[in-house]
This record gives sequence, C-alpha cells and structure tokens, in this order.
Amino acid sequence: MNVTRRNKYARRQGIRWQQGLVLLIILVVIVSSGIWRGNDQSHAPEDLSEGTYQVRRVIDGDTLLLENGARVRLICANTPETVKPDHPVEPFGPEATRFTKDFLAGGNAYLTFDREKVDRYDRFLAYVWQDERMELMLNEELIREGLAQAKTGYRFSAQMKKRFSRAEDEAKAEKRGIWSGGNP
Repeated sequence: MNVTRRNKYARRQGIRWQQGLVLLIILVVIVSSGIWRGNDQSHAPEDLSEGTYQVRRVIDGDTLLLENGARVRLICANTPETVKPDHPVEPFGPEATRFTKDFLAGGNAYLTFDREKVDRYDRFLAYVWQDERMELMLNEELIREGLAQAKTGYRFSAQMKKRFSRAEDEAKAEKRGIWSGGNP
C-alpha cells in the first residue's frame, strides 16, 4: 500500500470515528435529559399539598396522572381493572374509567389527604373532589354508582370509612354496577 492510499484510509477512519463520537454524545444528551423515557413519571413531585391540580389523564377508574407527573390513587375506592398488565379488562372497569373522566371533565381536581399519603407504588393517596367547595367526592361517587368497592381495611379516617360503607350499602341495595349481578 503506498503512502497516498494510507493517508486517504487514515482520514476516512478519522472522519468515521468523529461521526461516531458525535452520535454517542447526542445519545448521551437524549438519555440524560429524559427525552428517551416516557413523560408519565418524569419529574414527579416528592410531596403534594391540599389543593387544585390539573389532571393530565385518567389512567383508570381509580388512578390519575397529574400534569406535574404525580400519580394519584383514590383512597378506599377500588374500581375494576382495565390497564393491569397480563390481566383481562374486568366488567364495569371501562364504565368506571368513563365515570372518572366525566367527573373530571373540567380537567382539574381538588385533592385532600389522610393519614397515609403515599402507597407502596409511590402513588399519592387522596380524596378527589370536583372543586375546592368539597361537595362532590369522586371516591364516594364511584362507590355509590356501583363502579368501585369500598376498601375500608386501610388506615384512614373512621368518618370516611362510614361514609364509604354507606355509599356501598346504597349501591348494593339498588343493585348498581358491580352489584347488579351481571356484566354491562
């Protein structure tokens, strides 16, 4: 191989090496900036205080994603599954999700909290109200409509447990939703 040919080969290899380095730098920037990951959990806050929050999306009947990246799970209200991996969509799950979307149609939710603020999945546990007047609570309305079961075995207010149990008793007596004995 003559000297001219070797010089051309070395220059091509140098250019390829520089191009590879540039691509590597771009990839590192993308991954470290969070663009590569989904936005659902990027920059989720470590704490939430009582107040009004913008809802980015309803994940399912009992779980919300806020604009600030926080995931919120309704206290006491357990709706049928619709998005659980490797699990079929359960009867009344889509109806519960639709009810939650309709309830939060304005895009905002007023959150209040109880004793335990975060669950083992790092979701915030909240009572979700339509607005700061706290007249209509999503948790309770889902239960009253028969679209959620009241799960009272957790640590939260005895007053709220009674409130949710009454709502569930009403849904059972009226045979609403999951208490109707049939699929929708």
